[in-house]
Amino acid sequence: MNLLILTLLSLLCSLLETPNFEAQTIDANVSIGYGVVVGDVDGDGKPDLILADQKQFVWYRNGDWKRFILAENLTDRDNVCIAARDLDGDGKVEIAVGAQWNPGETGDETSSGSIHYLIRPEDPTQLWTPVKLPHEPTVHRMYWVKTGESDFQLVVLPLHGRGNKGGEGAGVKVIGYEFPKDPRSNWKTQLIDESMHLTHNMTARPVGIGNGESIFIAGKEGVKSFSHQNGAWSATLNKESVIANQSVGELSLADFSDYGMLLAGIEPMHGNQVTLYLGNEGEAETDLPRRMLLDEGLKEGHGIVTGDFLGNGTIQIVAGWRIPNASGEYGIKLYNPQDDSYTSFDNHWIDQNGMATESLTAADLNGDGKLDIIAAGRASGNLKVYWNRN
Repeated sequence: MNLLILTLLSLLCSLLETPNFEAQTIDANVSIGYGVVVGDVDGDGKPDLILADQKQFVWYRNGDWKRFILAENLTDRDNVCIAARDLDGDGKVEIAVGAQWNPGETGDETSSGSIHYLIRPEDPTQLWTPVKLPHEPTVHRMYWVKTGESDFQLVVLPLHGRGNKGGEGAGVKVIGYEFPKDPRSNWKTQLIDESMHLTHNMTARPVGIGNGESIFIAGKEGVKSFSHQNGAWSATLNKESVIANQSVGELSLADFSDYGMLLAGIEPMHGNQVTLYLGNEGEAETDLPRRMLLDEGLKEGHGIVTGDFLGNGTIQIVAGWRIPNASGEYGIKLYNPQDDSYTSFDNHWIDQNGMATESLTAADLNGDGKLDIIAAGRASGNLKVYWNRN
């Protein structure tokens, strides 16, 4: 009898730890789905989905998920990235976009890269007005970053340095655009860094320096971090690198009481490995000496997020890839630590062969206090929400 009870308890615990996500297709006709972000577009208090697709920037209204076009055909070539954040506190996001995606042309800014700020119309379901900003070639990612109590910059990350060939040559110019009171006026810029070559993605978070956030950039040389204080950008805590000599394509950060900070990554760029870096208790947040390999079965990994999706008090990693691997599989997996030492992980499918992941993010879309997963697929041509039923 005791053995039966123990067996049932073990089975119950196993079931409780098995992720339960319900997939909903929001759009089955996505062209590429370069980037999906979340933000309240119409000011109704509910987060909407905003997508950079091949020739259109669109948003989907939370609730009925009706699709509206923000802007289209801004350049001759593909769109590639989008940034959305409420900068002025009115409950509605400001939006910037990147287009003219031409990664093979690293020198000519007229045929590679573009940045536009989109001015909101009175009715956000109508077309927004683009304002063109100066740029570097191969614009690839952008992020609104808080630099003070009420100050923000649009941090723009090209894929290559100007004239760069094969990851060699000039460094990538990471540039911050100060958000002005009048978006139609000139935007002041600051050069953040040009020491990295062949960068791929970035994120931002506060690390206790100044009144804003620090940025973390992933690329050929690893991960570097920069903070804005006293009106200028500099290396966070004067560290040369957060992760050195390790090509990193995607990254996500989470806070820890014991470890300071968790950094999850996909290595190398467009790579096959899901990795985890942990600081040790008592060390600075940017010290991440311990590297763990969680998976090496991806092919062209292209999205990673972190959070307590299961509500068990630990941080899980969710990663997606876009090309069938050696087993012919692609999609999204969740990696769950077996205990709070973060030394071993279980992995579970969120979407098996139904999402050729191009872009991945997470947010609480329905206000139930649980993180939902959102992904856009290239080869699968779709946009999905995975509702958290855990």
